Order: sequence, then C-alpha cells, then structure tokens
Amino acid sequence: MIYLLEDDSGIRNFVIYALNNSGFEAEGFELPSAFYRAVEEKIPELVLLDIMLPEEDGLTVLKKLRNGALTSRIPVIMLSAKGTEYDKVVGLDSGADDYIAKPFGTMELISRIKAMLRRTAADRGASEELVLGGIKIYPEKHEVTADGERLILTHKEYDLLLMLISNKGKVFSRDDLLRRVWGFDFTGESRTVDVHIRTLRSKLGKCGEMIRTVRGVGYKAGEEPGD
Repeated sequence: MIYLLEDDSGIRNFVIYALNNSGFEAEGFELPSAFYRAVEEKIPELVLLDIMLPEEDGLTVLKKLRNGALTSRIPVIMLSAKGTEYDKVVGLDSGADDYIAKPFGTMELISRIKAMLRRTAADRGASEELVLGGIKIYPEKHEVTADGERLILTHKEYDLLLMLISNKGKVFSRDDLLRRVWGFDFTGESRTVDVHIRTLRSKLGKCGEMIRTVRGVGYKAGEEPGD
C-alpha cells in the first residue's frame, strides 16, 4: 500500500490513478489528520508526501513519522513545487529518502517508487529479526518469541516492545513512549505506559527482566534485570 498526502485534488487524483493502473495499491489524503488515522490502521509500504499542506507542513509530518515506533523506517518520497537545491537538501536532511520536484512525469515517479521499494525490500531482508536475550522480534511477520515460545501480544504491547528493543540501551520517558507508541497527538495519562509495561513483562516471563525501569526517568531495554 502506498499513501499519498497531497492537498491538490487534481494532482492527488492523477497520481492515485497512475499508481493503481501500474499495479500498485494506493490511497490519497488531503489532510494530515486523515493521513495519521489511516497510518494508525495500516502501515504503508511507502509514503508520497507534499510539503505545502493545510493543518501542518510536510516536514512536520515527516518528523512525526521518523519519531514513530512503527513508522520510522517507512520510505518517504517528498513531492514539492519547491525544486531548488536548497529545498531538496532540507527535505533529505529532514529524513526523506527521495525528493521529486513538481511538475514531474508519471514514468519518472513510477520508476523512482519501484527503485525505492527494491532498496527497502533488500534492507528488510538483511535484518529479519531483532534479538535481546531470549526475546526475538520478527517485524516482517509481526511475531514475538520469548525463550522460543511464541507470544500473543496486543497491538500496543507489540509496538511498545518493538520501540524499546529497536533502541536497546536508550532510556525513554513515559511521555516519549506515549507520543511514539500511542499516537502522534496522544493526550492520555502516563500511567498507561506503566500498565502496559507490567502486562508485557508478565507475558515475557523470565525475559521480562530485559525491560528495565530507570527510576525517576522511564524505561529501557537492556541485558540487566528490570527493577
């Protein structure tokens, strides 16, 4: 699935039509808020992202994607009428994987998308699992095992574990985890994190010791037992 966030309906409809007729499954969004809701439901394989948008600009959207537990590695191609070298550098330095200036040709766009998907497929193949002690995460299968036993985790439990183990050794505050795992604009209570950590440790059994409490700060994944 490819998501396009573009407020110009003419461009949006044209690109979605071209993608669907080139063998891709694609969906377009006018507003960042609608795009975020779709990402919460289904993680896309690639995002085409305009810079000038209502609600917030594309660089802000890109930053939020890069800060997300499950969205940080989604390939993003910026689409913008700003085609100067400086604008391209800003987009790429902000985390975009590619940058296409408007107006662009359909054949070029399709070719760049195919090239990007080939690269990301190769990257995924090079790192099929994440390991910490007896915990193994298989992102492509959305599976977790602890000491060889497959676990049944809720969506948020999985996201939380993936966030911590993908960044093992790094300490996250409760607010960091709420923002990155529960959503772009989560306004709930930090106790939500504590409850999920407790349940996650229970499901992990002995491996739950790998999820460490850093008193007064938050949590991290590490080799030493949790507090």
